[in-house]
Amino acid sequence: MRKRIALLLVLGLVVWSGLACNLSELANRLSTPTPAGPALEQTPVVVVLTPTPLPPELTAQGDVEEQIVINVYAQVSPAVVCITASQQFGSCIGSGFIIDAEGHVVTNNHVATADPALLVTLADERSVPAEVVGADPGTDLAVLKIDATPEELVVAQLGDSASLRVGQRAIAIGNPFGLERTVTTGIISSLGRTLPRDDSDFQIAEVIQTDAAINPGNSGGPLLDSQGRVIGVNTAIRSLSGVNSGVGFAIPVDIVKRVIPELIADGRYRHPWVGVSGSTIFPEMVEALDLSVDTGVLIYTVEPGSPAEDAGLQGGSRELVVSGRPVIAGGDILVAIEGAEVKRFDDLINYLASNTSVGDSVTLTVVRDGERVEVEVMLEERPGNR
Repeated sequence: MRKRIALLLVLGLVVWSGLACNLSELANRLSTPTPAGPALEQTPVVVVLTPTPLPPELTAQGDVEEQIVINVYAQVSPAVVCITASQQFGSCIGSGFIIDAEGHVVTNNHVATADPALLVTLADERSVPAEVVGADPGTDLAVLKIDATPEELVVAQLGDSASLRVGQRAIAIGNPFGLERTVTTGIISSLGRTLPRDDSDFQIAEVIQTDAAINPGNSGGPLLDSQGRVIGVNTAIRSLSGVNSGVGFAIPVDIVKRVIPELIADGRYRHPWVGVSGSTIFPEMVEALDLSVDTGVLIYTVEPGSPAEDAGLQGGSRELVVSGRPVIAGGDILVAIEGAEVKRFDDLINYLASNTSVGDSVTLTVVRDGERVEVEVMLEERPGNR
């Protein structure tokens, strides 16, 4: 056994000795300088990054969406006009669009009344005088008339707004800052808004909100769906700077289709009127006034000589402050009109604008002394066409 161990030790020493010699020789070679020779030219290494191609189905989808906007612009932009004040020739003060072969142009009231003498510039860059046929501050809509043959006109197709949904595509064409026939795109951000007016306590009803860029000069131009149908008339923006902030507003085309025929026929539009003022019920009001309902409109005042007074609606009788807000308590609570629920005052405004006309009789459901009461109201025209 001892002889085997001794033999293994001897063999190990021999192997180690040979390995050490080889390592020593390698070290000597590495430390010996290489004789100088001709300089070697170094070739730079270029790394080429190849982008990963998008899947065909994604690029195809992008192409389709682009083509939608391209097609809508090609179809509708010839129907969009630039409206110019005669004293400011060449600078668009607003937009409009042709609605029939007779030369009627829809625009905003605030555009049509901005100057006593207006010019309309067509897609072929001809400028022609425009006459104001009718205007309505209550919807901020107006109709102009130009002298042109049907062959010279491209007519925009009117769609509908009752079926609009938040999130669907919205395309605007107009003349922002005088840049003629500019297209912008976005979505419908909200529906059923109301807009306050500077010239009246009444509000503009059923307004479409969109994030498609709307700027000064877009006023009166069309808001369109993906088929190129007019779904609204661009009318206002909400902005602290006076330029687009992603919140623009348009009058829905269903209101346009109610108002424009009357403007063409009579020069004005008659707005249906109930004759009440009030407040949307808020949570603190329910407890403070011990109301029997959680939602609705608490009627504050009933105007003398109004349809509401004739129908026997009751306003409030005492003033108090609830959560820092002044309220008038004791009046009827409006909860429905023609069976449609009224949760906010805007619901009443929007229903009247979209579904009623002067002379219609509507059923209002009110809560009075804890009981539901149905009241028939004959709608009249707003006093002074406000």
